[in-house]
Amino acid sequence: MTELNDRVAFDHRGDGPPVVFVAGAGPWREIDAGTTQTAELLAGMGHSTVVYDRVGRGESAATGPITAERELAAIAALLDEVGGSGVLCGHSSGCSLSLLAAARGLPVAGLALWEAPLSPPHSGANELADELRGLLAAGDLDRALSLYMRDMPPELLEFVKAIPAMVDQAASLQPDADSLAWAESGPLSELLADIRIPVLAMVGTSSYDEVMVPAAELIVAAIPGAEWKRMPGAEHEWEPVPMAAQLAEFASRAAH
Repeated sequence: MTELNDRVAFDHRGDGPPVVFVAGAGPWREIDAGTTQTAELLAGMGHSTVVYDRVGRGESAATGPITAERELAAIAALLDEVGGSGVLCGHSSGCSLSLLAAARGLPVAGLALWEAPLSPPHSGANELADELRGLLAAGDLDRALSLYMRDMPPELLEFVKAIPAMVDQAASLQPDADSLAWAESGPLSELLADIRIPVLAMVGTSSYDEVMVPAAELIVAAIPGAEWKRMPGAEHEWEPVPMAAQLAEFASRAAH
């Protein structure tokens, strides 16, 4: 892995078994109140928590192409910040980044994965990642954002595109696309063959079941001992209070 040359902004709260939150496509701390609330609750339960701005978002300003390697370097640095090892809590495509981090041998103690949008091998993520890279290289941030968010309802996409920072930070979507392409590059049982840590895949009680449930089942089938469960949540978001309680139990178990 390349050395970390990026300055990454983060909030570190509490002491105890650590949890680092890895956001999916788009959010940063300023607009992600749900993750911050979860981290605050979890810190109050005796855990160390980190919520950070992904490379190229919010206060983690970055120039040049943003690669999965740069994002993994940020995660490695944050794990070092919390004592050298910890649970990664991935949200959406933050799950594929978290899985990639564990598969690459980063000191990940456990994986708590919220609605990982994984698909079977060769389902189109590689083509999406390549097209996104081309648009970003051409400086077409508006089309890059539209491409990545193409499965959103049109009215929601228009709302997202009306937020200037979402367009300005479109380059930060490349690691999401690349990690999803990696997750589709072969059978998960092969890609995740060396992962031997506690893994919990979670799906909201009101979710996109046709995508999220099969993805959770793929993870469970690929990693020995992994499990999946329903958790309170809707519209791809978790509810902070039950999520904090679940993470407290999971992180304590992963620490032993």
